[in-house]
Order: sequence, then structure tokens, then C-alpha cells
Amino acid sequence: MPGTTRCRIKAARFAQDAGRLAAALPVALALLLGAAGAQETGPLTIERFGSFHVGGRNVEISGQPIREYMPTTGGALNRIDPNGAYIVGAMYAQYMIPAAQRGTAPLMLWHGAYLTGATWETTPDGREGWDHFFLRRGWATYVTDAVERGRSGWAMVPEIFREPVFLPLQNPWERFRIGDGPGSFARNTTAPGTQFPTDRASYMNFMRQVVPRFLSTDEDVTAGYIALLERVGPSVVVAHSQGAAFAWQVAQRRPELFRALVLVEPAGTGDMAQAARLKDIPQVFVYGDNMDSRWTAIRENARGFAAAIRTAGGQVDEIDLPARGIRGNSHMVMMDRNGDQVAQLLQDWLAAHGFWR
Repeated sequence: MPGTTRCRIKAARFAQDAGRLAAALPVALALLLGAAGAQETGPLTIERFGSFHVGGRNVEISGQPIREYMPTTGGALNRIDPNGAYIVGAMYAQYMIPAAQRGTAPLMLWHGAYLTGATWETTPDGREGWDHFFLRRGWATYVTDAVERGRSGWAMVPEIFREPVFLPLQNPWERFRIGDGPGSFARNTTAPGTQFPTDRASYMNFMRQVVPRFLSTDEDVTAGYIALLERVGPSVVVAHSQGAAFAWQVAQRRPELFRALVLVEPAGTGDMAQAARLKDIPQVFVYGDNMDSRWTAIRENARGFAAAIRTAGGQVDEIDLPARGIRGNSHMVMMDRNGDQVAQLLQDWLAAHGFWR
């Protein structure tokens, strides 16, 4: 019958079209994913960027002798009276605002001990850092140098700050789980499957950014972070090591200034007695592997603190990287060769909790 014939022809054509569509879908999907990948490696589109300093306190110094010194070769002798007023404890911040914002709050990147905001800017072997990673996903990022680090400036020693601690070359190699424990720097041996770039040039690049750490500035650092959050507004804070401990402690003082806490191998905790003050802030912390007894104890302390927050009604998630099949991470997770894989887990966590659109 003519009508039946036409139906059969249409059905055959539909089947052919469906077959072509099915064959084309993988190609289209590959092109789409390729375009997304290109956006993650191509030029960044920044609406604006800049820097500022916040915080600080005034200190009066007296009883110091007048000094004379030659400031430059071929210059004139300078005479300076060090007595008077000083501002100390100010904090430096650099911000990058992408043209298309997708984060629902500013994202802050706080570094660890002996380090500066350079932690987040690039890796020792020249790859992009997590600042780039989150910028490319539409987050407005704020990278800071904590009080007494980098561009935040120092204060008089010992009149205001006590003498700082400096790290010799072997210390981070052995303590940050790059090497396989004590003596590994001299042996030039690494932790099993380490993802940190361990060629000498890369490690020297890392050590060039290591700075002194003062042991008498915690209150100034805390005040600096509070001043930063007060200026920028409630934020998602991604913090590493000592910076993660500060993040917990600052959040206990001013929980209304935090949207979420993302803690990368926290090297300390907050005040256990005030754990309930963190119950309304979604939180996640992450640790890698190759743990020695010291790092195992640090992680267990973090787990105990997280348990206290959960008991108070809060939400704290833990990402155990080896349990996810991600292995070989040093303490400097963001600099490891698989660092972006870890950053993606954190990005996924933030998106799942409604902080990314």
C-alpha cells in the first residue's frame, strides 16, 4: 500500500539519521571537552586585579641609640633616630577578579609556615598554581602574604618581634614528605612514588621562596586575617598547613566572615573548647600519604577536632587522597605533579555545596 510504503521509507530515513547522530555524538562530545580544556589552558580574562595592605597596629619605641649608616655606594651618610612610632602587623593581599565570575563568594588562599602567597602562584617546575586553577573556573581569588612574610614587612627584632626561625635546605625535603625521612636529603632519596618535582633545579626553586617564621606573631597574624575578611567580605578560605590552623582559629573568633573552609593538610587545630562556634561553616580537609609518625599524629589531631565540630552539629568532610587512589602527595600538595587533580576534588566539593554556579 502506498501509505505503508511511505511509512517504511520515513522509518528507514529516521533510522539512518539516528545512526548518523549516534556516530556524531562522540565526536561532538570530544570537541566540546576539547574546547573546555582549551579554556583551562588558554588566556585568562581578568576584569581587574591589584593589591592592598590591611590591618596593623602602632608601636612606640624609645631608648634606642641614633644610628649612622651609608645607604648606597657613592651616597651620603644617613643619620636615623629609630625612636618613635611604627606600624607593624599589616598584611598584604593580591586579588584577581575574572571577567566571568562563577564562585558565589571570594576565594582566599592562605599559605603555611615559612612560606608566602607564592605557594599558590606557580609550582617549582614552572606549572600554573592553584591561583590559576581557581581563576580559570571563575573564582575571584585573594592571595595573601601573612603578617611578617613576603610583602607584609617585618618589625624590629628583638624590640617588637622575637628572633625568627630559618630552615636549612634539608628540612623541608625531610619534613614535608618529599624525601623518605631523616637523612634523605643527604642520600638524595625520595618518598615512595612522590609527586613533588624532585630534580635539584625544582627543589632549589622551592627553597628560594622559603622565608623566616616568627614564633611571636600569632595574634598579629590573626588580626591581619580578620582585617582582610572584614574588607573583602565573607569568603571561602582555602588554607594550607599553619594557615589552615589559623583559618580554624580565626573562624572561631569571627564565624560570620566565612562561607566555607577548605583545609589542605592542616598542621594544627582550633580551640577544642570552642568547636561549636564552627558548626555553621561547611568544611573539608585533605591529607596525602607517605605519613610518618609525626604527620599521622597531626592528622589524628585534625580528625579529633573535626569530630568535636560534628558533635556540635557541624559538617566536616575528610578527603583521604590514597583512599581515592591518588598517591604520592607531599605536604606541598598544590605543588605536586598531581596537584590539579586534588584541586578538582576540592572544586567539586565546593560546587556540590552550592558555592559555584
